[in-house]
Amino acid sequence: MFLSVFTKNKFRLYFVLFWLAWSSVHVCILLEWNYTLEEAWIDSSVSNILLAAISGAVIISLKYYLPRKDQLLYYTLTCIILAGVWISVTRWILSYIIQEHSLNLFTQSIPVRFAFGALILGCITLVNVLFYTLQEQQEQERRKNEADRIAKDAELYKLRQQLQPHFLFNSLNSINALVVSQPAEARKMIQQLSEYLRNTLKKEEHKWVTLEEELEYLQLYLDIEKVRFGHRLSTQIQSEEKALQMKLPVLLLQPVVENAIKFGLYNTTGEITISIDAKISDKMLIIQIENPFDAEISKPVKGTGFGLSSVHKRLFLLFSRNDLLTTSAKQNIFVTRVKIPQQ
Repeated sequence: MFLSVFTKNKFRLYFVLFWLAWSSVHVCILLEWNYTLEEAWIDSSVSNILLAAISGAVIISLKYYLPRKDQLLYYTLTCIILAGVWISVTRWILSYIIQEHSLNLFTQSIPVRFAFGALILGCITLVNVLFYTLQEQQEQERRKNEADRIAKDAELYKLRQQLQPHFLFNSLNSINALVVSQPAEARKMIQQLSEYLRNTLKKEEHKWVTLEEELEYLQLYLDIEKVRFGHRLSTQIQSEEKALQMKLPVLLLQPVVENAIKFGLYNTTGEITISIDAKISDKMLIIQIENPFDAEISKPVKGTGFGLSSVHKRLFLLFSRNDLLTTSAKQNIFVTRVKIPQQ
């Protein structure tokens, strides 16, 4: 159901002022037609009170039933019929109030009165149809945006549900391998994994956090991975001071770093360093992750895996842009760059 224009105080005031002003003009016109002042006021009052009441009824009825745009004939006929009803009722009431001479003058002026009534009702109908149509469009847009938001939430949730088991299975496999050979490291990894998962459950999909908070959470993930890979994995994190307070979607960096570890460690036997650098440029937070890779056995540029594809999809869902995640490779260094527009 739409909100009536009568819910706006300004419109109610304009509505009343218009009829008061027109009633005064109407009296002046009737005086020119040889009405007495008293009968002119009576005629004007009866005519305009009835027309104002019919106009109000039209406004309220359009609130509950709004004809389609292609029903122009419906609007026209309705205004003509209502104008005819207004003229008939007005004349019937005046026949009991004013003298015969003035009533005859009223009868002579019926064509002009009818045209004016139809015009006023037509204008009021048109204005309110436009008003209610605008409300309808706004409501449709609101529902569309709500549906899009729900769809995005579902898609983001699906991505998270895919990411968490992927990381969890790898961690559990590593714990299983350490239980016998390095029980102390296995217990440490279980504690870290428990803290990591506990924090994960507290995160909300659309929550934005500072880069500083995101890096603290990312460190939990890196601590687990360092238990898995031991001395082979080291990290280097650098950030501008102002960049630490910039905002980004929660849990955005883990899949990118996981991808860097995958292509840096899985196909090599030596030690590697994952570099993470954050800075501000053009009112964007830019985070660059670098990892070495073996060009002879890895093709990271052509196949970036599920991690980066999920981040790319998430960024598109949040910002409707396809250029916020880019990758490149040069001299056995794979570079992933993520841009975060600041809200």
